[in-house]
Amino acid sequence: MIRNYLRVAFRNLKKNKAFAFINGIGLTVGLTCCMLITLYLLHETSYDTQHVHGDRLYQVGTVFTLNGADQRTGNTPSPMANVLQQVYPQIEGTARIMRLFSEDKTLFQYQAPGGERKAWYEQKGFTADSGFFKLFTYQFTEGNAYTAITGPYDIVISEDIARKIFGNQPALHKVIHIGSNTNGDHDYLVTGVFKPAATPSHIDARFFLSMYGGSYGDFVRNTTNLANNNMFYTYLLLKPGANAKQLESQLPRFVEEYEGKDLQAAGFSKKHFLTQVKDIHLHANMPDDVTPCGSTMYLYILASIALFTLLIACINFMNLATARSTKRSAEVGIRKTLGAARSSLVAQFLGEAVLMAFMSYVLALLFTYMLLPLFEKVSGQHIVLTNGRMIALCAGFLVLAVITGVLAGSYPAFYLSSFKPVKVLKGKLANSFAAVTLRRGLVVFQFVISIILIIASAVIFKQMRYLRQADLGFDKDQQVILSLRSDESRRMFPALKEALEKNSHILSVGGSAFYPGINNVTDQNFYAEGKSIRDGKEIKLNFIDFDYLKTLGIRSIAGRIYSAQFPADSTDGIVLNEKAISLLGYTTGNAVGKRVYTEFQGSKTTLQIVGVVKDFHYEDLHVPIGPYGFRLNDRFDDFSYAVVHINSQDVQHTIASIQQTWRRLNNNDPFEFNFLDEQFQKNYEAENRLSAIVGYFTGVAILISCLGLFGLSAFSAEQRTKEIGIRKVLGASEKSIVALLSIDFLKLVALAVVIGSPIAWWLMNRWLQDFTYKTSIGWIIFIYTTLATMLIAFFTISLQAVRAAIANPVKSLRAE
Repeated sequence: MIRNYLRVAFRNLKKNKAFAFINGIGLTVGLTCCMLITLYLLHETSYDTQHVHGDRLYQVGTVFTLNGADQRTGNTPSPMANVLQQVYPQIEGTARIMRLFSEDKTLFQYQAPGGERKAWYEQKGFTADSGFFKLFTYQFTEGNAYTAITGPYDIVISEDIARKIFGNQPALHKVIHIGSNTNGDHDYLVTGVFKPAATPSHIDARFFLSMYGGSYGDFVRNTTNLANNNMFYTYLLLKPGANAKQLESQLPRFVEEYEGKDLQAAGFSKKHFLTQVKDIHLHANMPDDVTPCGSTMYLYILASIALFTLLIACINFMNLATARSTKRSAEVGIRKTLGAARSSLVAQFLGEAVLMAFMSYVLALLFTYMLLPLFEKVSGQHIVLTNGRMIALCAGFLVLAVITGVLAGSYPAFYLSSFKPVKVLKGKLANSFAAVTLRRGLVVFQFVISIILIIASAVIFKQMRYLRQADLGFDKDQQVILSLRSDESRRMFPALKEALEKNSHILSVGGSAFYPGINNVTDQNFYAEGKSIRDGKEIKLNFIDFDYLKTLGIRSIAGRIYSAQFPADSTDGIVLNEKAISLLGYTTGNAVGKRVYTEFQGSKTTLQIVGVVKDFHYEDLHVPIGPYGFRLNDRFDDFSYAVVHINSQDVQHTIASIQQTWRRLNNNDPFEFNFLDEQFQKNYEAENRLSAIVGYFTGVAILISCLGLFGLSAFSAEQRTKEIGIRKVLGASEKSIVALLSIDFLKLVALAVVIGSPIAWWLMNRWLQDFTYKTSIGWIIFIYTTLATMLIAFFTISLQAVRAAIANPVKSLRAE
């Protein structure tokens, strides 16, 4: 029986090649989209699942109340870990890490005995304490995880770095020289090499430096202040059976007893909370953590796209199967006359659908394998496929393919098997009103989804263009960033600046601790004349040279910006932006010459406002402009970055001349550069990835919808062959025939536009709420979307409509 079903199924597929092709391609593409997006979803939901103690591992977070607003972060002060463990017996162990926050890259140097000297930059570095590898699970290929970071100048590196430096030779106990703005220049001993985990982690690290050495070693060991220096990430390992919620409920009392005095002196307040490590990436509800957090909303969007893409393919199958029901009505009638039960007919038609789905599943596996590298590039994620995950995915999608076949073939199966043999064999069968209504409803549903995706793509594209073109308040174009990582490169900055300013293609050169778009952790609480530290406002600070503001084109609106004519500004002068002036209670008109004060560990500092600059975006446009200030760095050989504003159409030639100057002054450090505008845009990588993914899958959804529309239009034209012949004989033009065949489908597409547009507006309006500065969703988007959709649909339909319209009426009117 099954063999007979399969034989009949293959004959029907062979007989109806166009039907088989449209359905096969639709299901294959739908399943491929589902597989790719599922791999991405599994990747995003598997963060930090590899840790042995993951169910007892928590991060301590902080809610700061600053400038009248709450800010939720994962930051804590350095002593927090030790004090918590002393106070609460349910804590088994603690660990701390800190980003190398003042640098976008770290300088590595290695001198092989009797060999050449290597120098290069590495990213994704952290400092860690001795407890880190006791809490977090890393697979060490060299060294011992429990003793890896005990000395002040220990370093643990990834296999990739080890191979880059030492090739196939052991890395353990080798010495690497590290140039870091955070920890200074020191030799580090390799005490461990780890293999990157197959599952991702919110700590996306390539190397770890000991927290006990360098410029921060003494600070980490000796500081006791629990209010300031919130630049560490603290982790707790609870004892088995300990209740995290109960411990979290005791943290307000901890703040009151152990932090209250320091917070009162600092002039702000905070609360603490616990987040299980495996929940940090998606559920910590923080804009940023050790690394940028993921977004559950993005996952819901992608999951919906995968589901709807597959659903559109199923709808195509159902539509085409019911539309072609009259072609198989005679078969159904003869089978029933010969005694076939309805159940056997249902099994036959469901079997054909499942067979089609299985063939599509096999093709989808192949396409997924081929497209995975491209998808990784678009999504920005490296998706590791372990054997266990591959087997589980293949089995899961095989089940999904069977379910898809059953769902896609269910209505056609029950619809076809319900035909009355007497009516069928007498030729009295016609498309029922229910079947026609269902097909039209499914077409509308298909295009509603397509409309939503098209509008979503348009809004995301418009917002990304807005982010690229928005006025940031400074000159972002043709600004070259040079990282100064070693003592030698920092010492050469004055000579480098002097040499570059002699270049006619360079407008200006400035030095700074930070530049717009990167994380700036330096801040202080300032208060105005006649107020106290309790009235203090947190203001971000950047330490710069005389020409930094001029180099970036940050505009002065009162007083003066720094100038070599006023060297005393390096002692007590400060330049603030409009937001800072407003928060302090001053105005642009009266701020210049006024005093501001800050206190730290019992020491009070007085500064004079020498200038006010226009507000500018030192962070990305997700967040509003905050208070910001500049102070002169009186050590002109102690900057983290050199910013070079070039003025040349021949950018490459100018970069080459900068490189030549760099190597003449410092041939030990490698020359690398970044463009400021490109670096700033990296803050929108998540949105750029979403835009690319939604764009690609929107195209896929439209393609599948158009395949279904093409099939239905072909069937409609075939059903109305004699009608078209009669109309042409009676004088109907080909244009009127095309319009006749197209209008019914275009009405359905227009209805889909009416339904889908408000849904898309609501969804994208919610998405835009994540941005403080955003574009508007104007009516022009809906007009363009409607026109584009109608044109796509008309072109799809017209392929068959024109073919039917130009057919010879003599052939169509011949007797069967």
